[in-house]
Amino acid sequence: MRPRTLDAMVGQRRLLAPGSALRQSVEAGQVHSMVLWGPPGCGKTTLALLLANYADASFHAISAVLSGLPEVRKVLAEAAQRFSQGRRTVLFVDEVHRFNKAQQDAFLPHIERGSILFVGATTENPSFELNSALLSRCRVHVMEAVSVDDIVVALHRALGDAEHGLGGRGLEVSEPHLRMIAEAADGDVRRALTLLEIASEIASEQDGKGRRQITEATLHQVLADRTRRFDKGGDQFYDQISALHKSVRGSNPDAAVYWLARMLDGGCDPGYLARRLTRMAIEDVGLADPRALAMAIESWEAYDRLGSPEGDLALAQLALYLASTAKSNAAYRAFAAARSDVEEYGTQDVPMHLRNAPTRLMKDLGHGRGYQYDHDADGGVALDQAGFPEAMGERIYYEPVERGLEIRLKQKLDELRRQRKRSRQAPP
Repeated sequence: MRPRTLDAMVGQRRLLAPGSALRQSVEAGQVHSMVLWGPPGCGKTTLALLLANYADASFHAISAVLSGLPEVRKVLAEAAQRFSQGRRTVLFVDEVHRFNKAQQDAFLPHIERGSILFVGATTENPSFELNSALLSRCRVHVMEAVSVDDIVVALHRALGDAEHGLGGRGLEVSEPHLRMIAEAADGDVRRALTLLEIASEIASEQDGKGRRQITEATLHQVLADRTRRFDKGGDQFYDQISALHKSVRGSNPDAAVYWLARMLDGGCDPGYLARRLTRMAIEDVGLADPRALAMAIESWEAYDRLGSPEGDLALAQLALYLASTAKSNAAYRAFAAARSDVEEYGTQDVPMHLRNAPTRLMKDLGHGRGYQYDHDADGGVALDQAGFPEAMGERIYYEPVERGLEIRLKQKLDELRRQRKRSRQAPP
C-alpha cells in the first residue's frame, strides 16, 4: 500500500501542498539532499522513494542501526560508479542520528560532488543529533504525525485495493470502527495498516457467503495492547515535560494533570516527574505558598511508599495544587541575582562586625566589634547595621510579589527597607 505518487500520500499537507517549494522541486526532478525529521509512520521512507522516482534516480536504503562504516563506503563507491555513468543515486539513511560523527562525515564529499542525493530520516532533533557539517549540506524538512482523518483515508484505500491491499476479501467495517483503528495508530499510518490487517485475519464470517465483518469485539482483541508514542529520551519527552511545567506556571490545573497523565502513560519514570514537580514548587510557587514545597516532598515520599497506580494519584494531586495556588519566582530571581554578584565581585572580605569571634585573639583583632544584637534593638532590627561587604554596598535581591503569602512579606520588607534607608541617611 505504499503510495506511488505524491498525490497518493496521506498527511504532510503543509510540506507537500500543491505549489509548495518541496513539491515543485520534486515534481521537476530537481531533488536536493535533505533530512526528514518526523515521528514513526509519517511517510519518511515513502517520500524518499518518491524522490528517486521523480528524479529518475537509483534508490538505495541503509539503516544506521544495522550498517557500519565498511558497508557505507561500499554503497558510496557503487553510487560514485553510477554517477560516472550518468545516473544519480538517492541514498536513504534510516535512523541517521544513530551514526557517529565519523560515519556521518563519510557522506560529505559525496554530497558535495553530487554523486548521491542524501536523504536522512530521523525521529530525533537533527540540531542535537547530527553534526553541523552534514546539516549545512542538507535541508531539514519537518514531517508531522498523520491525523486520524488522513489515516482513515489510507485505511479506505487498503480496503478497496485488491492488488496491494485487502480488497476482494469481502471485508466489512463501519466508519466508527475505522476511526477506532486510526486513533489507536497514534499518527502512524504503517501501524494503522498493520492493525487493519490483523483485524481482517481474525474477523468472523457473517453470512456464509464469504463476507467477513470487523466488529467491535474484533477490535477489542486487536487494540487491547495499544500504546501511545513516547520517547523516554527524545524530543517528545522534553516537549511534554516542558508542557507540564508551563501549564503549572500558567495556573492551568487541567492542562497540568493532562500532561502528567500523558507522561505516566508513556512510561516516564515517576521519580523523575516527582523531582520536576518539586522543582516547580520551588521555582514557580516559591514563597507565595511555602506549603507547596512540603506537599511536593510528601507526594514524592507517598509515591516511593505506594508505587503505581496508587502513588500516581499523589503526583496528580500535587500537579493540580501547584497549578492552582499562588505563584512567585521572586526567590528564584533573588538567588540568581545574588549568584551574579558573587561572580562579579569575587572574594570580598566579610565586614568586621559580622565576623565570628570565638577566641580572645580574634576579638583582639576586631572580629565582631561593633555588632548590634538585633533582639536588643527597637523593633527587633538594628536598622543601621550593614549586611554586605563595603565594596558592594547594600543590595536588594528579593522583591516579593503581591500574591499569596508574599503579600505580607512584601509589606514587611518594604517598611523595613524604608526605615533602613532613613537610618543610613540620618546625620550621625
